[in-house]
Amino acid sequence: MRSIEGWLPECNSARRRPGAAEPEIYFRILHVAVDGPNGAPVAAYREQTVEIALGPKGAFENGNIGTLTRQVPADRGINALPPRVRNRKPPKGPRTPRVVELLRKALEWQALLASGAAASQAAIAEREGITRARVTQVMGMFRLAPEIQQHILSLPDAVRRPPITERALRPIAQLDSNADQKARFQELVEQTQ
Repeated sequence: MRSIEGWLPECNSARRRPGAAEPEIYFRILHVAVDGPNGAPVAAYREQTVEIALGPKGAFENGNIGTLTRQVPADRGINALPPRVRNRKPPKGPRTPRVVELLRKALEWQALLASGAAASQAAIAEREGITRARVTQVMGMFRLAPEIQQHILSLPDAVRRPPITERALRPIAQLDSNADQKARFQELVEQTQ
């Protein structure tokens, strides 16, 4: 049996001969299978039908086709896509920016402290399973001016990481004046655009 690599040059050389008619062969592979809810095959076998049409374009529509049907074990189905394309990760969907989630956490923790449901930041750290230092860092976002907090909370879901990060906001939160914070935040926003 010849490999397809050995056959293609002959086929191409036949096309280059003067006066030789260029063959018109079209084929398609049809897969018939019942898939379960997670995409796994329900049956042990999948049916694959190869339809071959000889002639001009549109041969499938006028019924000038030959077919070959076979049953293939479900785990050995033929896939026309190369493995690097077939195994590609699905595209990432938009998600809430991390800085928004952290600000929401800071606001939630502040409410816990204000209501007395949490005695201290150390209690929050123990409950969340993180260090006290990390709780202090996240709680630092609560010191941002209300306008900045509203801007952060209104950030849309995105596929890429947004340019405004918690780390970039830390020095801004250290400023005492809301006006200074707003000015530095505006600089940060302009740098990222």
